[in-house]
Amino acid sequence: MVFANWARNQSATPAEVRTPASAGDVVRAVRDAATGGRRVRMVGTGHSFTGVALTDGIMLRPDALTGLLSVEDDRVTVRAGTPVRVLNELLDGRGLALANMGDITEQTVAGAIQTGTHGTGRDTGGLADQVVGLEMVRADGSVVSCGPGEDLFDAARVGLGALGVLTAVTFRAEPAFLLRNRRRRMTLSGILDSLDDLTARNEHLDFFWLPHTDACLVKTNNRDPGPARPPGAFKHWLDNVFLENTLFGAACAVGGRLPGLIPRINGVSAAALGSSEAVDASYRIFTSRRDVRFLEMEYAVPREHLGEALRETRALVERMGWGITFPVEVRVTPASTAWLSTAYGRASAYVACHIYRPTPNPAYFEGVEEIMTRLDGRPHWGKLHTRDASYLEKVYPRFADFVALRDRLDPERLFGNAYLETVLG
Repeated sequence: MVFANWARNQSATPAEVRTPASAGDVVRAVRDAATGGRRVRMVGTGHSFTGVALTDGIMLRPDALTGLLSVEDDRVTVRAGTPVRVLNELLDGRGLALANMGDITEQTVAGAIQTGTHGTGRDTGGLADQVVGLEMVRADGSVVSCGPGEDLFDAARVGLGALGVLTAVTFRAEPAFLLRNRRRRMTLSGILDSLDDLTARNEHLDFFWLPHTDACLVKTNNRDPGPARPPGAFKHWLDNVFLENTLFGAACAVGGRLPGLIPRINGVSAAALGSSEAVDASYRIFTSRRDVRFLEMEYAVPREHLGEALRETRALVERMGWGITFPVEVRVTPASTAWLSTAYGRASAYVACHIYRPTPNPAYFEGVEEIMTRLDGRPHWGKLHTRDASYLEKVYPRFADFVALRDRLDPERLFGNAYLETVLG
């Protein structure tokens, strides 16, 4: 069997594939791998652009390790292979919700937290920051649980699968709530002049800059007492299916064949940006549909460097004359305590660059990466980058502690792969 990720830029042929349904099944796989001199990795749903999940040994599929284990007040425990979209439905059915999340819900909960998946939030961080308990199988075959106050917990929340195989995750939930989503057009110049104000006034800020224009689509989400006023079926289809996926995909395809038209295409797209407003359940507002396949690189920089990062990125695109159809997305989060969270120890801003999958542009990513690393940027673990351990140890204060813990828990690199060899050494 050949495993390929969603973007079709990473693949592997494991020696064996298993579909564990319990922690005991994972224990047997780990012990069999150790006995047979193989490595073992649990994959998610393939939404990482890097090789973080790949293995040539025993590949564990998450399909059967799913479902709810317990609900105790605001603590919800699910098996690690549960998709985020299923977690949302389980929570909603019990009048609960996560405080924040990313915009893609196809990932497993374990895959999402292990790679540091985040949304955007002034006060609330990504998924790993809402975790209050982990169950995992270590390299010696033992099943352990950990929680706040333990080094293993702060290391393993964003653990890259290097410390063990997660089998269950406990989240802190809260009573279900409504969000008011506002979408409006602003200029990038105007945003750059008001970044601090925009961030301070909105619980969740997310904006998209269209290269070759000064236009941005700004999305703000703030809690609302209700009543719910979700978009109508036609409006939802128009914005989320037709405009943001079908029509956008067609524009990318035209730009791929005729790159000289891309600035004009983006200009038309900018002119079509309009305002809208809706109030709905939080998880419906947070999430988006993504049908057009792309490649992505994302860096977290200290929030105070965001304006400089965007100005330099805009100047780079203008100077080099590349045709970039995909918007550059910007989000923010507060500081995190997870050792390898891209927001560890500092309020952070995220700059995400995308390229249409059929027309990769490595020079674009290379140029933006040079800007981000000059600003002490940290690459998203699940998105394309070229950084190695020699760089990462400089931007993560607890990097050496993480590596030392890994050396103690998995000295034989049972959970290793080529990607981890690069980023952890």
